[in-house]
Amino acid sequence: MAEVPLAPLLVIRPGYPDFLDLPWHLPLSDWQAQQAPVEEIPIGLSRHPVIFVREQNQLYALKELPEQLAEQEYQLLRRLEELDLPAVTPVGHVRLQRGPETVSVLITRYLDYSVPYRLLFVQPDLDTYREHLLDAMASLLVQLHFSGVFWGDCSLSNALFRQDAGWLQAYLVDAETSEIHEPLSEGLRHHELDLMEENISGTLADLAAARELPADFPIFETGSSIRERYERLWHEINHSEKIGADQKYRIQERIRKLNELGFSVDEVLLRPVDGGNHLQFRVMVTDRHFHKNLLQNLTGLDAEELQARRLINEIQEMRAGLSQQQNRSMPLSVAAGQWFSETYRPLLERLETAEKGASSPLELYCLMLEHKWYLSEAASQDVGHQKALDDFIAQVLPKRTGSSVEPV
Repeated sequence: MAEVPLAPLLVIRPGYPDFLDLPWHLPLSDWQAQQAPVEEIPIGLSRHPVIFVREQNQLYALKELPEQLAEQEYQLLRRLEELDLPAVTPVGHVRLQRGPETVSVLITRYLDYSVPYRLLFVQPDLDTYREHLLDAMASLLVQLHFSGVFWGDCSLSNALFRQDAGWLQAYLVDAETSEIHEPLSEGLRHHELDLMEENISGTLADLAAARELPADFPIFETGSSIRERYERLWHEINHSEKIGADQKYRIQERIRKLNELGFSVDEVLLRPVDGGNHLQFRVMVTDRHFHKNLLQNLTGLDAEELQARRLINEIQEMRAGLSQQQNRSMPLSVAAGQWFSETYRPLLERLETAEKGASSPLELYCLMLEHKWYLSEAASQDVGHQKALDDFIAQVLPKRTGSSVEPV
């Protein structure tokens, strides 16, 4: 009598599909479109089988792992989510019995509007984004290390990139080797940077061998460039300063500088030195979501950090105009409500209709604002939203097809 395979044990978070209709009796590498809603998505190198399925109009990544590893990675990704770190969203894990072997599968939600590193390197018209990628990787590592996370396998293949007001934000997508320490030691931090340089050089060397990079591309300098950017940012958020007792204004300058970099400041530590003639101070940073959190509190919009910063600037401009018109100070919350209903929503509706949903709505709106700025500079006056919108739809949107970082 043939042995009946045990039913899969699925652990799924509330609010997601149950995935019970998938062919769990087969290895992921054998799944076909006739058996499951499988979609072909370009990915980097992976030690384990990875496929993508679409359920209820949302894309999910499934990764097959040895026994219990999927649950371990799932729990670590849940912890990263609690720490509000840029990583893919864990959805659940599955335990499967295949004869004498037990395997597990991690399920994560695919990052909407994201692209893998390879696309940014092999398309010749994306040179600018390659430079942004280096900043994005450095920023991701800083955020992880600041929260005590040792990634363990920092590489281009283990990250995805999403547009953020014309730049890029990096997200961790593979946490198999990650650990959380309180705090992360200097030894582990520097070991991570060594691993990062080695992994990135190896990845780019593979692309060069496949002739997918320019002949003069700085393969072995790229990792060190990310490390230099990382060190500058790490120093900016961690160093202490000594100021004169009459220079307390410099504390606010430091806070504003960190806010401009996207970091929220929770506390300022002050200590008199030199007999009270000077102050030693250090600011305590909480996370890199200052503008993102402010925008969400004001409008409910969930934006990337640079997108949020651009939109907050527009709300501040509206606030200044309203305050001048009414000859009184206008609360930022009132200006935000008026901006959302009278500016953002009407313009976004036209943009989404013209673009047909191929890009993130917030990114599309930010690109239109950037176009408005260019038009206003050329005209030496503010051209206004409607003229900028009309010109953006007529001149810019048609060129974006095939020449921009297209979402998956």
